[in-house]
Amino acid sequence: MHWKSRLLTPCSDSNTCNHTFVFYFVQLERQLIMQNEMRERQMAMQIAWSREFLKYFGTFFGITAVSLTAGAIKGKKPVLIFPMVPLGFVLAYQYDMGYGTLIHRMKGEAENILETEKSKLQLPKGMITLKALKKQERNRVNFS
Repeated sequence: MHWKSRLLTPCSDSNTCNHTFVFYFVQLERQLIMQNEMRERQMAMQIAWSREFLKYFGTFFGITAVSLTAGAIKGKKPVLIFPMVPLGFVLAYQYDMGYGTLIHRMKGEAENILETEKSKLQLPKGMITLKALKKQERNRVNFS
């Protein structure tokens, strides 16, 4: 018997029902643990990527800063230093992402959004329901 049909049919034996419930509860708990593990690994990869990018961009920024400063002094054109401003912002952002507190601040802002701006998180047409899924499945079967 398929697991979905077992969930929808009433149990004749309460002991069997309890075991089935415990089995699905354990499965759900394992899935949640695995999802959290995957999320943590993805976040670690994102932070590692930022740190690696920072190394390359920091080198680029350093060479550019020295070159532009030397060019500005030699050519007496201080305007050559202006590209360092946006490049400096990118460098600061990458440093904050890789080694600073950006992740903590983003987490705090996300928690604030979840608490105070819940309406912005609503899906179009609201949360999907089992009834809507069954209707789509019937339409798909009828269409085929």
